[in-house]
Amino acid sequence: MRWQAAFKLMLWTATITAILTSLYWVTAYDLLDPPAQAAARTAAVGASGEEDGAAVDRAIAIIIPVQGIRADELINSWDQSRAEGRLHRAIDIPAPVGTPVLAAMDGRIEKLFHSDRGGLTIYQRADDGRLMLYYAHLQGYRRGLAEGDAVTRGQVIATVGASGNADPAFPHLHFQMLATTPGSAWNAGEPVNPYPLLAGKRARR
Repeated sequence: MRWQAAFKLMLWTATITAILTSLYWVTAYDLLDPPAQAAARTAAVGASGEEDGAAVDRAIAIIIPVQGIRADELINSWDQSRAEGRLHRAIDIPAPVGTPVLAAMDGRIEKLFHSDRGGLTIYQRADDGRLMLYYAHLQGYRRGLAEGDAVTRGQVIATVGASGNADPAFPHLHFQMLATTPGSAWNAGEPVNPYPLLAGKRARR
């Protein structure tokens, strides 16, 4: 029947559009120029910005690491309960699959890693070695990204996904900050709540 043919055509068109959109972000995000947009979301990170008392003892410029997300859209998911009695020592930033993930600060790619929980992940160390950023549940890395690469604040480094143990119906960036020391292991450090810093709110002392 004609309506069945029309429905199949519409479904096929929607499927192809979704695939092409995903491929666009996977292959073209390294051509984007997000720093100008990201600069408006810059916040200062300092010793007064930690809720758990972790030491980040110098000011550092940091931005929201998902393109197009405003500070008032952030949700403080820090310390929420997770499976196996774990506490969430990070914040989740929901966004559609394929949304560009930005380097939240200047620094260097310390580790590209895949884990059962985090899926595709990136560890980025600050230039002075005292802060580590952890980006998880990624869809993919920017084309050509490698360990040791220097990255600048606002540069596209990956795309949002739902890899690892993330719910496919809830794609998001799991974003963690770790106060650490120069020369420490890539996965060592004391978690710091990034929400007050990214949302422009000082933590209660």
